[in-house]
Amino acid sequence: MKIRGMLINDYSSVYALWKNTPGMGLNSLDDSRDGISRFLNRNPSTCLVAEKEGNIVGVILSGHDGRRGFIYHLCVHRSHRRMGLGTLLVNEALENLRLLGIAKTACVVFSHNETGNSFWQRMGFSLREDLAYRDKVITEKNMTRIDT
Repeated sequence: MKIRGMLINDYSSVYALWKNTPGMGLNSLDDSRDGISRFLNRNPSTCLVAEKEGNIVGVILSGHDGRRGFIYHLCVHRSHRRMGLGTLLVNEALENLRLLGIAKTACVVFSHNETGNSFWQRMGFSLREDLAYRDKVITEKNMTRIDT
């Protein structure tokens, strides 16, 4: 198993993994090839893939705004779950964020994603019940949600 930085050439394989992972929420603009390319250019050391025998079996998309780190997409292929790969990807992304001076990281998980929420709980991420997550679409092109 090899963990390395995600490259835009990985996009097709990563997107296929996302699409085949229940609980993932994707949208037509941010998760497009162009959207991911912009994100990778901005966050080259914090987006990682796990590769086995030339196949991508795990991915974490994380970055920061200079103040806080954010994890957007983490997934591991079903055949490679419960082997510590998700933990490995998270820990490496968190270490890379720490090296960039980021002291706190957040992630957003759909409330109905029991598997994801259980994982993040085990990883030590607290559920913030004192906050209400809000967002606003400012580009109509980004409204198309692709839920898996």
